[in-house]
Amino acid sequence: MPAAAEVRTVTVGPQRLRVAVRPGRPNEAGHPPRPPLLLINGIGARLEALGPFAAALDPAAEVIRFDPPGIGGSPLPPGPYRFTGLCRLIAGLLTELGHDHADVLGISWGGAVAQHFAAFQPARCRRLVLTATAAGAPMVLARPSVLAHLMTPRRYLDRAYLERVAGDLYGGSARTGWAAASTALHDGQLHSGDRPASSRGYLYQLGAVAGWTAVPFLPWLRQPVLILAGDDDPIIPLANARLMHRLIRDSRLHVYAGGHLGLITEAAALAPVVDGFLAAP
Repeated sequence: MPAAAEVRTVTVGPQRLRVAVRPGRPNEAGHPPRPPLLLINGIGARLEALGPFAAALDPAAEVIRFDPPGIGGSPLPPGPYRFTGLCRLIAGLLTELGHDHADVLGISWGGAVAQHFAAFQPARCRRLVLTATAAGAPMVLARPSVLAHLMTPRRYLDRAYLERVAGDLYGGSARTGWAAASTALHDGQLHSGDRPASSRGYLYQLGAVAGWTAVPFLPWLRQPVLILAGDDDPIIPLANARLMHRLIRDSRLHVYAGGHLGLITEAAALAPVVDGFLAAP
């Protein structure tokens, strides 16, 4: 069984971040644990969202999750930010936790952050996993109706609203069996306790990604990269993953049967794929 994660507040410069750290341990052969895996969540999502995925990972691996500024238990920053500043903050978080570097996994909005981190903090990122994400502008866009749902944090705050749009928004298992995604999104995962998603924090996240693109620097990434993409993702169509795969020289593309929330709803199937990539020589 994996060790329980410790949730605490870590101060990096003027910003406090709510962080969950699941400690690693030596593997059965007695070798030291691999570098920690830092998970960067999708827009508006608390660190609890990736709890099911973290629990499905190799128990020997240390796993770090955090609430971005203005989301969940992390207070609002002084003002809007861009990815460069956020990546400096993440690098400072690793330092505060005692790590020189980490493997980094980002999903959706967090996948964009992860690409920027790997490019502009290269010494701090050993391997990179990009899930249900894109390289920014230009990209193959979702349908206008899907984009309209994404522009509001209402899907985290209004369960009835989310249940109406879930299938068209998230695809995959959300089209036929909403229970797993509902558990992840509402029952103590993305929206739990007494801190709902902050509208201003959500807007800051939208502003951070506005006009952003990774296209010029993806061919220059030096980290091994695993790209995970669902074959039924209305938010990030599969063509975006294929584009990233072509742009990143040392990359592997794994297409799974599912939608935008596959990392959560299909955690048991996708965690071994990620573990195998991170443990490879």
